[in-house]
Amino acid sequence: MTQIISALTEVSDRYKALFVDLWGCVHNGITAYPEAVAALQAYRASGGIVVLVTNSPRPRKGVAQQLADFNVPADAYDTIATSGDSARSAMFRGAVGDKVYFMGEWHRDSGFFEPLNLLDSPHNITTVPLAEAEGIVCCGPFDPSADPEVNRADFLYAKQKGMKLLCANPDIIVDVGETRVWCSGALAKFYTEMGGESLYFGKPHPPIYDLARRRLLELGLDIPDADVLAIGDGPHTDISGGMGEGIDTLFISGGLAAKETKTAPQPDPEALKSYLEQEGSAPTYTIGRLR
Repeated sequence: MTQIISALTEVSDRYKALFVDLWGCVHNGITAYPEAVAALQAYRASGGIVVLVTNSPRPRKGVAQQLADFNVPADAYDTIATSGDSARSAMFRGAVGDKVYFMGEWHRDSGFFEPLNLLDSPHNITTVPLAEAEGIVCCGPFDPSADPEVNRADFLYAKQKGMKLLCANPDIIVDVGETRVWCSGALAKFYTEMGGESLYFGKPHPPIYDLARRRLLELGLDIPDADVLAIGDGPHTDISGGMGEGIDTLFISGGLAAKETKTAPQPDPEALKSYLEQEGSAPTYTIGRLR
């Protein structure tokens, strides 16, 4: 059974680094949670390392700019690992072909296609209409409020052509303030259910954890998994991913599952137990909000 805690400091001295989810933990898609920021700042002040591990399809510098816009100060973290960077690396290796059909909001996601200079001889990727494409790059829905079902006709065509769908963000849903919207993970799930092949690079899949470890190495740190705590509000992304990597986890019950866990401001123990059993999730610790 998960251990309910009231503050990060109750367990943080057991760990040298944190892998911290962003949306629903550090900010709500509009602005920062002050208590979460303060907790991360205090952890860093005590000598701990904070790696923000996010399923955002944006490159690292794009997430850093977004965090500044959301009033998350730079001294709350050390480095960032994004699903977008992990997926971009695969795209520029030709994982879904060189001519790709893009799904997402171009004004927000165009950075996904910026050159990646870390690779030798990266593929020349061009965006084309679906009828000319070799594969699909999905950073999100065209309309985040629309049911994934609206893509059925295009996905049927893509499946028949044998296209692979590269999913830049495995999240199914996210809350923007008080509004719940669809993410690219919902589209990838729908495509897979239709018989297509989807490729994932964010949580809970291994590539993003490999990237997070490389971010630590960039800082000159080789920290074993036993000394890392993964924090997040997604039982099937943050918690499942951490468990799969053998990393201890801290579940933020006041995020996506606030209603189901009756979090106000801490989760109701019986509601939490029922929810975790239903989701097949077993986080090491649980807290209402990161603080």
